[in-house]
Amino acid sequence: MAAAAATLKLSPYSDLQPQCQREFKPTKGQPFISSPAPFLSPRKLRRYSYKCCLPPSSSTSSITPKQYLSFLDESFRGSRVLTNEELEKLKALESFVYPQQLESGSLWVRVMRTEEMDVTVGLWALSFAESMFMSLQYEALLRFFVKQYLMERRDLMPHAVTLVGFYREEGGKRGEELAGTVEICFDKRGANASPPTPTAPKNSPYICNMTVKKELRRRGIGCHLLKASEELISRMTSSKEVYLHCRMIDEAPFNMYIKAGYNVIQTDSIFILLTLQRRKHLMCKKLPVSSSFSESDMSESGEELLS
Repeated sequence: MAAAAATLKLSPYSDLQPQCQREFKPTKGQPFISSPAPFLSPRKLRRYSYKCCLPPSSSTSSITPKQYLSFLDESFRGSRVLTNEELEKLKALESFVYPQQLESGSLWVRVMRTEEMDVTVGLWALSFAESMFMSLQYEALLRFFVKQYLMERRDLMPHAVTLVGFYREEGGKRGEELAGTVEICFDKRGANASPPTPTAPKNSPYICNMTVKKELRRRGIGCHLLKASEELISRMTSSKEVYLHCRMIDEAPFNMYIKAGYNVIQTDSIFILLTLQRRKHLMCKKLPVSSSFSESDMSESGEELLS
C-alpha cells in the first residue's frame, strides 16, 4: 500500500491481542498477502466495537468486464493539473494488459477501474482478515478503511497504481472472476509516507499488497501478478531496481521471489516484535529498462505473451 494515505495503517503482518476471536484456520503456509504496506494498525482497530454496522459492499465472487470511460475522464482528474508526461503515462496505464494462459485457465492483468473498486475492496478485506487471524466481525470495518485507502491511492495515478487479475477457469461455468490484486508505487510521489521497515528507497519502484483469492491459490496467479508488475514498471520508469517486502514466516512467497530473481538486502531487527509486527525481509531485483510507454508497445507486449 503518497502522503494522503499515511494516516491509514492496516498491517497484515501485525499480531492482534489475545482477546480477538480467531475464526480463520490458517492453512500450511501463510495466506498469499505479500509485501504489505501498512495503513491500519490493530491499535486503531481496537477503538471500535467488534460488531461493526458499516454497510457491506458487493460480493467478490465474480465481475464482468465492460466498456469503461478513459482514466482522463474520471472526476478526480479535475483536482490537479497533469503534466504532459503524466498524461502519457495515464494513457499507458489505460492500455496496459498482461494476458497469460495457465494450465487451469486464462488470466489477464490490467489496471483497476473505478467500477471494480468494491469487488477489489472485498478481496483485500477478506485476505487481510485471514492474514491477521481476525474475527469476521471486523470485515465491514476493514472494507471501510481499505476503500478509503484505495480511493486515496487512485488519486495518485500515474505515480501509483493498483492492478487486478481476472481469471477464467478452463471449461468452467463461473465466468470471469477477480483472482488477485497487487499495488505498485512508481516513484517518490506515489510512495507511502509511512512505509514498512526495513525502508525501501522512496524514489524507487515498490511492489506491495499482493493478494490472491484463497480458492485460486497454487495456480501460478501470484507469480504472474509479480511479472505483470515488473513489466509495467519497466515501461513506466527508468529506474533499474524494484523493491518489495516479504514476511519471514511467508515461505511460499519468499521462495517465489527468490526464484524470480529477488535478493534479500536487509531484514528487520528482532526488536520489531516488540511493536507487534512480524519480521520482514526487504528484497530487491534489477529490471531491464524501457523508456517507452506507448499504446503500440503495450499491445505488442500482450501479443507476445499470447504467442
